Amino acid sequence: MAEHQDRINGLSIYGQESNQTTWRLAKMNLAIRGIDSSQVKWNSEGSFLNNAHKALKADFVIANPPFNDSDWSGDLLRGDGRWQYGVPPAGNANFSWLQHFAYHLAPSF
Repeated sequence: MAEHQDRINGLSIYGQESNQTTWRLAKMNLAIRGIDSSQVKWNSEGSFLNNAHKALKADFVIANPPFNDSDWSGDLLRGDGRWQYGVPPAGNANFSWLQHFAYHLAPSF
Protein backbone atom coordinates (compact mmCIF):
# COMPACT_ATOMS: atom_id res chain seq x y z
CA MET A 1 0.00 0.00 0.00
CA ALA A 2 2.83 2.43 0.76
CA GLU A 3 4.23 1.98 -2.76
CA HIS A 4 0.79 2.73 -4.24
CA GLN A 5 0.46 5.84 -2.07
CA ASP A 6 3.89 7.10 -3.21
CA ARG A 7 2.82 6.84 -6.86
CA ILE A 8 -0.29 8.98 -6.31
CA ASN A 9 1.33 11.70 -4.17
CA GLY A 10 1.22 14.94 -6.09
CA LEU A 11 -1.62 13.72 -8.30
CA SER A 12 -4.73 15.89 -8.44
CA ILE A 13 -7.94 14.71 -10.07
CA TYR A 14 -10.44 17.23 -11.48
CA GLY A 15 -13.60 16.48 -13.37
CA GLN A 16 -17.32 16.74 -13.64
CA GLU A 17 -20.15 14.50 -14.64
CA SER A 18 -23.76 15.16 -15.58
CA ASN A 19 -24.96 11.61 -14.89
CA GLN A 20 -25.27 11.17 -11.13
CA THR A 21 -24.77 7.38 -11.22
CA THR A 22 -21.55 7.74 -13.22
CA TRP A 23 -20.39 10.53 -10.88
CA ARG A 24 -20.97 8.33 -7.83
CA LEU A 25 -19.08 5.42 -9.41
CA ALA A 26 -16.13 7.68 -10.25
CA LYS A 27 -15.99 9.05 -6.71
CA MET A 28 -16.24 5.52 -5.26
CA ASN A 29 -13.44 4.23 -7.50
CA LEU A 30 -11.17 7.07 -6.44
CA ALA A 31 -12.05 6.62 -2.76
CA ILE A 32 -11.20 2.92 -2.66
CA ARG A 33 -7.79 3.83 -4.11
CA GLY A 34 -7.21 6.56 -1.54
CA ILE A 35 -7.36 9.37 -4.12
CA ASP A 36 -9.00 12.68 -3.23
CA SER A 37 -12.18 13.14 -5.27
CA SER A 38 -13.27 16.51 -3.87
CA GLN A 39 -12.70 18.20 -7.25
CA VAL A 40 -14.86 15.72 -9.16
CA LYS A 41 -18.10 17.67 -9.43
CA TRP A 42 -21.63 16.60 -10.28
CA ASN A 43 -23.36 19.05 -12.56
CA SER A 44 -26.66 18.41 -14.30
CA GLU A 45 -25.97 21.16 -16.88
CA GLY A 46 -22.88 19.46 -18.29
CA SER A 47 -19.35 20.58 -19.11
CA PHE A 48 -20.24 22.95 -21.94
CA LEU A 49 -22.91 25.06 -20.21
CA ASN A 50 -21.43 24.93 -16.69
CA ASN A 51 -17.68 24.34 -16.85
CA ALA A 52 -16.86 23.49 -13.21
CA HIS A 53 -13.13 24.10 -13.67
CA LYS A 54 -13.04 27.14 -15.98
CA ALA A 55 -9.48 28.24 -15.16
CA LEU A 56 -7.97 24.75 -14.90
CA LYS A 57 -4.90 24.04 -17.02
CA ALA A 58 -3.90 20.39 -16.67
CA ASP A 59 -0.89 18.32 -17.62
CA PHE A 60 -3.11 15.49 -18.89
CA VAL A 61 -6.74 15.05 -19.89
CA ILE A 62 -8.40 11.66 -19.67
CA ALA A 63 -12.04 11.63 -20.72
CA ASN A 64 -14.89 9.53 -21.96
CA PRO A 65 -17.23 12.09 -23.55
CA PRO A 66 -20.58 11.33 -25.15
CA PHE A 67 -19.33 11.61 -28.73
CA ASN A 68 -21.88 12.24 -31.51
CA ASP A 69 -24.11 14.14 -29.09
CA SER A 70 -26.42 16.28 -31.21
CA ASP A 71 -28.17 18.00 -28.27
CA TRP A 72 -25.23 19.79 -26.60
CA SER A 73 -26.56 23.39 -26.69
CA GLY A 74 -24.09 24.46 -29.36
CA ASP A 75 -26.25 27.39 -30.46
CA LEU A 76 -25.93 28.93 -26.97
CA LEU A 77 -22.12 28.71 -27.02
CA ARG A 78 -21.18 30.36 -30.33
CA GLY A 79 -18.81 32.94 -28.75
CA ASP A 80 -17.24 30.62 -26.17
CA GLY A 81 -13.51 31.11 -25.56
CA ARG A 82 -12.84 27.38 -25.80
CA TRP A 83 -13.36 27.38 -29.57
CA GLN A 84 -9.77 28.28 -30.50
CA TYR A 85 -9.88 26.25 -33.73
CA GLY A 86 -13.26 27.35 -35.04
CA VAL A 87 -16.86 27.24 -33.88
CA PRO A 88 -18.07 23.63 -33.66
CA PRO A 89 -21.23 22.65 -35.53
CA ALA A 90 -24.36 22.94 -33.40
CA GLY A 91 -25.57 19.46 -34.39
CA ASN A 92 -22.52 17.42 -33.32
CA ALA A 93 -20.39 17.78 -30.18
CA ASN A 94 -17.31 15.87 -31.37
CA PHE A 95 -15.25 18.94 -32.32
CA SER A 96 -16.51 20.68 -29.18
CA TRP A 97 -15.16 17.94 -26.91
CA LEU A 98 -11.75 17.97 -28.57
CA GLN A 99 -11.50 21.74 -28.18
CA HIS A 100 -12.77 21.61 -24.60
CA PHE A 101 -9.94 19.19 -23.74
CA ALA A 102 -7.30 21.23 -25.64
CA TYR A 103 -8.45 24.40 -23.84
CA HIS A 104 -7.79 22.77 -20.47
CA LEU A 105 -4.28 21.56 -21.31
CA ALA A 106 -1.37 23.47 -19.80
CA PRO A 107 0.59 25.43 -22.44
CA SER A 108 3.74 23.36 -21.85
CA PHE A 109 2.08 20.22 -23.21
